[in-house]
Amino acid sequence: MIKTTAQKIYVALIFIFLYAPIFTLMVLSFNASKTRSKWGGFTIKWYKQLFQNEEIMEALWNTLLIAFLSALIATIIGTITCLAFNYLKKSNRAILLGMANIPMLNAEIVTGISLMLLFISLGIKFGFMTILLAHITFNIPYVILSVLPRMKQLNPSTYEAALDLGCNQWQAFFKVTFPDLLPGILSGFLMAFTMSLDDFVITHFTKGPGIDTLSTKIYTEVKKGIKPEMYSLSTIIFVAVLVLLLLVNYTPKDKKNK
Repeated sequence: MIKTTAQKIYVALIFIFLYAPIFTLMVLSFNASKTRSKWGGFTIKWYKQLFQNEEIMEALWNTLLIAFLSALIATIIGTITCLAFNYLKKSNRAILLGMANIPMLNAEIVTGISLMLLFISLGIKFGFMTILLAHITFNIPYVILSVLPRMKQLNPSTYEAALDLGCNQWQAFFKVTFPDLLPGILSGFLMAFTMSLDDFVITHFTKGPGIDTLSTKIYTEVKKGIKPEMYSLSTIIFVAVLVLLLLVNYTPKDKKNK
C-alpha cells in the first residue's frame, strides 16, 4: 500500500515538473496584465494582436508550408527506401539502415552546421529551399522508422497472388501492398510534420536573411524582450504539437478494438 502510494506521488511529481511551466505559460497568455506577477483578468487580446502581426503570420505560413512539403517529400522517399530495403540481403540492409538513421541519432547542431557548409560549398543561396532540403534530410529517418516495421508485417504471398490474378506490378502495389502500409505511412508523415514544425537548431543554420519560421522568429523576438503575444504563440504551438502527437499514436486498430 505504501509502495503504491509512493509510486503514484513520484509519477505525479514528474508530471507536475514537466507540465507546470507549460500550464503557467498558457494561463499567462490569457492574462490582461503585461506583468507576469499580477493577474489582471481574463482576455484574448494577445491572441488578436498575435494574428494581426504580419511578420509572425508570415513565419507561421513558412513553418506550415515547409513542414507539409518536407513531410510529404520525406514520406515518399522514405517509403520507397523501405521498399528497396525489403529486397536487400540482411547484412546490407542493416548497414544501410544504420546509415539512414545517422541524421536522427546525430546531434542537431552537427547536422545543422554540416548542411550549412554543404550548401555554402555548392553555392546554394540560403533561403526557403535550403530550409526545405534540410528538413527533408532529417525527416526521412523518422518515416523509415514508422514504415519499416509495417513493411516487415506484410505477407509477400498476397502481392504475388495479385500478380497471378492479372494485376501488373503497379496495380498489385496500390491495391494490395499500399493499403497495408498506409497506417505506417500516415504515422511517418505526421511524425515528420511534427518534427519539422518543432525544429529550431537546423533551421537556424540553414535559413537565409529575410525568411523565418516560427521557432527562429520566437528566438529573435525573445532577445528583444518577451511580449505577451509570445505566450499566445507558444500556447498555440504546444496545442498543435499535442494534437499531432495524438494523431501519430492513433491507428484504425485502436478504433476497431474499441
